Amino acid sequence: MVLAELGSKINHALRNMGTASVVDEQALDACLKEIATALIQADVNIKMVKQLRDNVKRQVQIEDLAAGLNKKRVIEKAVFSELCSMLDPSTEPYELKKGKSNVVMFVGLQGNGKTTTCTKYAYANKRKGYRPAMICADTFRAGAFDQLKQNCTKAGIPFYGSYTETDPAAIAQAGVDRFRQEKYDLIIVDTSGRHKQEDALFEEMREIEEAVQPDCIVFVIDGSVGQAAYDQALAFKKTVPVGAVIVTKLDG
Repeated sequence: MVLAELGSKINHALRNMGTASVVDEQALDACLKEIATALIQADVNIKMVKQLRDNVKRQVQIEDLAAGLNKKRVIEKAVFSELCSMLDPSTEPYELKKGKSNVVMFVGLQGNGKTTTCTKYAYANKRKGYRPAMICADTFRAGAFDQLKQNCTKAGIPFYGSYTETDPAAIAQAGVDRFRQEKYDLIIVDTSGRHKQEDALFEEMREIEEAVQPDCIVFVIDGSVGQAAYDQALAFKKTVPVGAVIVTKLDG
């Protein structure tokens, strides 16, 4: 696994620093160089890697540390803090509310596991006591409704879709209206996979968002796409107000 390998390399860099006879500026630089190399090999953006390195050096100021301090622990804490801040969105995720129909719309690229993720999300919240229902607003991919129907049947989740209607916004709105009337408190709208260069599909996504007015829009992205994820995420964010991200296939 990429993440396990990255964690192993970062731990190795910190252990190597710990074995140094003197933890000084040179030892810190060697440690940060090894961590930076590991991050770049894991396809982390080089600007973020440089920012992490600069921030750790600014936090630590190793020559100014008091003699009694454990310099290795101070460096470890600074590295851990910066790694966490790289992943921190600095905003709170949408929290589902009991007693109302929470509408959550899923968007993303083709083949990134969006429909499967919708089902997992619905099933996880079903186990928490919510009443989920799913809507197939994907009229572009052949077999999309059949896949959603099969997933929902296995998970025991109600679903809505159409084999004849070609307007995904109309399907989404009809499904949301129906499940609201039936008092479901989590309504999940699964949409077509699309790429940032497909203008017509992006316009379709905006129309669905306007039709159902979701409480939260979740962007689903394949963890193996690397730095290309940034441009894709930015394109989706510019079209609809994305409020959450789910990264799939992190175990590959």
